[in-house]
Amino acid sequence: MQRRDFLKTATAASAAATAPLLASLLAAEEATPAPNGVIYRTLGRTGERVSAIGLGGYHIGKAQLEEQEAIQLMRQAADRGITFFDNCWDYNNGESEVRMGKALAGGYRSKVFLMTKIDGRTKQACAQQIDESLQRLQTDHVDLMQFHEVLRLEDPDRIFAEGGAMEAMLEAKKAGKVRYIGFTGHKDPYVHLRMLEMARKHDFHFDTVQMPLNVMDAHFRSFGREVLPVLVREGIAPLGMKCFGDHFILQSDTIKPIEGLHYCLNLPIAVQITGIDSQAILDQALEAMRTFKPMAVAEVDALLERTRVAALEGKYELYKTTSHFDGTAHNPAELG
Repeated sequence: MQRRDFLKTATAASAAATAPLLASLLAAEEATPAPNGVIYRTLGRTGERVSAIGLGGYHIGKAQLEEQEAIQLMRQAADRGITFFDNCWDYNNGESEVRMGKALAGGYRSKVFLMTKIDGRTKQACAQQIDESLQRLQTDHVDLMQFHEVLRLEDPDRIFAEGGAMEAMLEAKKAGKVRYIGFTGHKDPYVHLRMLEMARKHDFHFDTVQMPLNVMDAHFRSFGREVLPVLVREGIAPLGMKCFGDHFILQSDTIKPIEGLHYCLNLPIAVQITGIDSQAILDQALEAMRTFKPMAVAEVDALLERTRVAALEGKYELYKTTSHFDGTAHNPAELG
C-alpha cells in the first residue's frame, strides 16, 4: 500500500473527530486538578490513574545536573503528586536509569507509575536491555515498557518478526517484569500508523503510544492530526512528548512555556512528558496543571495561528527533520 493510500485509510474513520481534537474532548475529571493541584487521568484501557504531566527521564541524567540534585528533584516531584516517571535504557548511557533507581529507593517506588524503554529489535537484544533496565532502576518490574524510537519503516517488521523484540517483551510480561506495553517515536506519523497496523495484523493491542505533541506539530507532519484520533478511537493511551522540542520551539518566540503546556493538556492525552532538570522547571510543570482550564476552540485557533508560519517547514521540530534526536541512528548497534 502506498503512503498516501495508507494515511487515507488509517484516518478516514476518524476524520470527523480530527477537528474537535484541537478543542477539548476531556471529561471533567480529566481536566480538573485534584486538591494537591495535580491533574490525574486514566491511562487508556488499563484503568490506571496517572499524573497528566510526567517527569522526563532524559534530563535528570544530564552531566550538567548533579546526581544528588537530580534525586532531590525526582523525590520532590513524587511528593508533590507527579506519579508518571519516564526513562529509557539508552538515556545518558544508562545514567538516567541509575539515578532514577536511587531516587525511587526507600519507598518511593510505590509512589510512581514507572515507565522505561528499550531499543533492541531482536529478541536477544530486547531481553538483555529489559534486564539491564530493571537492574539499574532497582526494581523487579516496570509498570510500562515501550519500544523506543520506532522511526524507520522497517522497525515494525523487525519488532514483530519471528525472533524479534516482541517475543522478548511478551515473555517479560508473562514473567511479571512488565505490566503494560507501548511504543514511541518522533519522526513521522506514517511510521506510527504502520506500527499500529502491524499490531492489528498480529492481534496485539498496545496499551500506550508516545509521540511529539505541541503547537508546532499541529502544522507539520502532524501526529496530533493523523495518529491521535486513531489512538482515541482504539482506547490506546496517548503519551505526549517534546512540548518544547527540547528548547527549539521556545526559541521561535511564538509561545510562552505555560501556553505550550496548556495546549498539550488540552488534548485528549493521558500524559504529557516533559524534561525537568531544575526547581524552576518542576514548579512550572506543577503550575501548568494547577492553572489549566479546558481551552475554547477560538483560543486554540488563535494559538495555532500565532505559530503557523514558524511551524510550516519543521524548522523548530528538529526531531522530525534531522537526526539530532535519533539516538539509535547514532548508535545502531543498540538495535541488535
